[in-house]
Amino acid sequence: MTHSAAPFAPRDYSLTGPENARAVAAGLASAEWYHSDVPRKAMKDLMQRSDGPALRDTALWLGLLLVTGAGGVMTWGTLWAVPFFLVYGVLYGSACDSRWHECGHGTAFRTGWMNDAVYLIASFMVMRNPTSWRWSHARHHTDTIIVGRDPEIGHFRPPQLLLAALHFIGIPDIWLHFRVLLRNAAGIITADEADYLPDAERPKAIFWARVFVAIHLGAVVWALAAWSVLPLILVGGPRIYGAWHMVMTGLLQHGGLAEDVLDHRLNSRTVLMNPVSRWIYWNMNYHVEHHMFPMIPYHALPRLHELIKGDLPVPDRSIAAAYGSMLHALWRQRSDPARQTG
Repeated sequence: MTHSAAPFAPRDYSLTGPENARAVAAGLASAEWYHSDVPRKAMKDLMQRSDGPALRDTALWLGLLLVTGAGGVMTWGTLWAVPFFLVYGVLYGSACDSRWHECGHGTAFRTGWMNDAVYLIASFMVMRNPTSWRWSHARHHTDTIIVGRDPEIGHFRPPQLLLAALHFIGIPDIWLHFRVLLRNAAGIITADEADYLPDAERPKAIFWARVFVAIHLGAVVWALAAWSVLPLILVGGPRIYGAWHMVMTGLLQHGGLAEDVLDHRLNSRTVLMNPVSRWIYWNMNYHVEHHMFPMIPYHALPRLHELIKGDLPVPDRSIAAAYGSMLHALWRQRSDPARQTG
């Protein structure tokens, strides 16, 4: 007589459910991760920080934002505004994510206040609380895709492919993020947030939530006073119409890969991308490398990749190829959610 496999029980991805205690008991929390061998001299060279690359890239980013935003305003009401705002939207709604990320790590610039300033601006653009997300992302690196521990797992099992597709137009992502800001602005810290946010940091999280919400409400008042949607196209709106590139690249980071492993080669994905996407994404396409060595600046990741690529899975050769392998894995996981890879 054959026995069918036990039915898959959906997992609790919250930080306050039973999976948290299970991960701790299994030794998966704050555990020792696999790292490729890198000679000490090479590592020291790779970890050198410099203001130069990030100053150049940030000046280009903010300059293009200014030029395309001004172009959109000056041509508002005509079709000429469309290409300006298509570019402005990606620079605001997508490029902000990688700037938020790298400056949050404190590795983009050598000078600390420069990291903090760009981190704050980018946090506003991406609608993330700059205080709580700094701690959330630290946990993501400590317990990457460990269910019950990682607050930034983007794919639950079985995968919800329609929901993932809606993120490309900022829905429901913008609502989820702004709802968190509203909740924090009201002085509310959830149990999940309390799991990684120290008590001493909570007043700061509430303060910045109130500042961010006030600016967005100011844009709404401006739009009503001017009786025009233009203020919302400039402020807040790009988080909807310009987020597609952030979502396109972000889903590839861990989508369809293994849960509850201590090897970033199994739960993260490196993708070789075109130069424009790499600039928007600040080299986070080298995602296995970044998770193995998160204190290496973004501009040194291509060199790190060349140094350790023999110890890593063969990277996908393009965004399209990466989506092919990821979607295959996610489709298989719809009927077999316990499957670790495609």
